[in-house]
Amino acid sequence: MAKDYDVIIIGGGHNGLTCAAYLARAGLGVMVLERREIVGGACTTEELIPGYKFPACAYHCHMLQDKVIEDLELRKHGFDVYPLDPVRFLPFPDGSYINLWRDTDRLIEDIARISTRDAEAFPRWDRFWERAAGLIQAYVLSPPPRLGQLFEKARGTPDEEVLETMLTRTMKDLVQDHFESEQVQGAFIGATEAGDPSVPGSILARAYFHIDRFSNPVNMGLVKGSMGVITQAMARSAQSQGATIRTDAQVDKVMVERGKAIGVVLVDGEEVRSSIVVSNADPKRTFLDLVDPQHLDDHFLGRVKRLKTEFSSLKLHCALSGLPDFSRYLGEGFDPKMLAMVKICPSVEYFERNVADARNGRFTHSPQMYIQIPTVYDDTLAPPGHHVMSAWMQIQPVKLAEGSWDDVHQEVFDILMDTLSIYAPGVRDLVEKWELMTPLDIERRVGLTDGNIRQLDTIPQQFFDQRPLAGWANYQTPIHGLYLCGGGTHPGGEVTGAPGHNAAHAILRSLKLEEAYPAD
Repeated sequence: MAKDYDVIIIGGGHNGLTCAAYLARAGLGVMVLERREIVGGACTTEELIPGYKFPACAYHCHMLQDKVIEDLELRKHGFDVYPLDPVRFLPFPDGSYINLWRDTDRLIEDIARISTRDAEAFPRWDRFWERAAGLIQAYVLSPPPRLGQLFEKARGTPDEEVLETMLTRTMKDLVQDHFESEQVQGAFIGATEAGDPSVPGSILARAYFHIDRFSNPVNMGLVKGSMGVITQAMARSAQSQGATIRTDAQVDKVMVERGKAIGVVLVDGEEVRSSIVVSNADPKRTFLDLVDPQHLDDHFLGRVKRLKTEFSSLKLHCALSGLPDFSRYLGEGFDPKMLAMVKICPSVEYFERNVADARNGRFTHSPQMYIQIPTVYDDTLAPPGHHVMSAWMQIQPVKLAEGSWDDVHQEVFDILMDTLSIYAPGVRDLVEKWELMTPLDIERRVGLTDGNIRQLDTIPQQFFDQRPLAGWANYQTPIHGLYLCGGGTHPGGEVTGAPGHNAAHAILRSLKLEEAYPAD
């Protein structure tokens, strides 16, 4: 077979670019094909409103692996961050608040203003997450383990009880065991795509997002120039090693002959051939759209169709004429940098209302809001004196029970403004223009099935050696020479670079270009 490249990578998101950089560095001829006019996937900086630059989807650099930053020399290629302190500001309707300071003693002082008992309990809470996240971090840049491996490693150590807690208890149990006040419980509740914090396994899902405890603080914060700088730096790193990147190049199908991937066909009919094809698209899109079903057996396709993408997210972007007024909490003349990251979730009950609404196909009147105002650090993103504000609302229905997401943009915007106005009166008057990206908009824009920002729900049955599927968690697929490298593989979503790193190493091992690295 004549070939154009050793490797074709479908999708120029951050994991596709990471994979490309590692493979090119090993001397392989690599082509990245990106369907949009810019690389980055869900990690971009875009002028969504004239004069205002936003992190279109991903918005916070906190899990990007130190090894990936160093190996790809991302700082040499333009990556840098503004470290945050506090990491997040959490206001509550009664006028109390907590700042998540990097200094634990200072954070405990904030909690003590609400509850001395909760302040005393925080160190125990913190120690639990240190151990829980450590169990996961040990495998982030290695092949996915079996749960049995974790238990074998933890047996007879304090980690054994932590692991049992992660698998058998719930986030609601854990937060209520530690804290008495509804505000502190609201500050620390979370279940990501596990959705219901009352479901066993929600602790395991949440622990993955605590691996940032092991990141170098100099690599965590708001990216200077916003999140697209990460993927631009990755692209330059890959190109410096000889990789070729094409934009406006949408792949229509993976070509397969006699059970082996031999290249791709673009939507305009162009064929590009290679020895290896790597898909950075999510598993559902890869196997259900990009591969002809005749090349996969019905049992495998059935398993793919049943992969869980049950909860989605939506994101609001606003161009502001000024800074929202949180002086009720922080007093007059507060440091604007306090508002770089704001979380709205006042109680466990509030969280559960959000979950119940999502399960019933409704947008909630109790939205968890993860708000960012990056212009308090980086004034290059907006005109002088103006600000950009973005907000993620997690745990949303993929489809509405009544009507379409296309029909409710204004209604959702009004609910979000009404909610935020409880904490920052007058914020609606600051909004000059806004754009709402619903789950349907995210799917159309970024190509993520069901608008799932992590490709697949982060739940126990789709974690470790079960991600994306048991028997196929090693980045390989039933088609020889076709690999996966996106967030739907181990260890999961978020901007980590880990799936791209691991997939590249799996490919190099298969080509005998690198010795296998140990699984523990």
